[in-house]
Amino acid sequence: MNYITHSPEETEALGAQFARSLHPGDVIAFSGDLGAGKTAFTRGVLHGLGYTGRVTSPTFAIANEYDTPAGRVVHFDLYRILDSNALFEIGFDEYLNGSCIVLIEWSENAAGLLPEQYTTVHIAYGAAENDRTLTIQEVHP
Repeated sequence: MNYITHSPEETEALGAQFARSLHPGDVIAFSGDLGAGKTAFTRGVLHGLGYTGRVTSPTFAIANEYDTPAGRVVHFDLYRILDSNALFEIGFDEYLNGSCIVLIEWSENAAGLLPEQYTTVHIAYGAAENDRTLTIQEVHP
């Protein structure tokens, strides 16, 4: 599915709407340019799952965990991860056990480690300054 948003708030609202379809075990792989809105969409997902606290990008922490009424959510930012060995060192694979919702920014840095089934969210800059084009699709074996 393709969507166009016209502000960070609309991107968050789309994330909140998308969150209604999520369950523990779901893996969401984000891609897109730096600053395109991956964290804004993620913030919307978390708020859509009932989380009321502050949501920030885990660029330096690599992962943030959130407890929501819908279950535990782990938000990864793999921008600084350069190889799969680093992912194993932080226990990335252990989060893919089906017990939580996993949101992965810069998912291309986890290529080959994602489960057989997951959902991709690609966010790109649009025509106007605050426009974003979002493409959401499921990946199946």
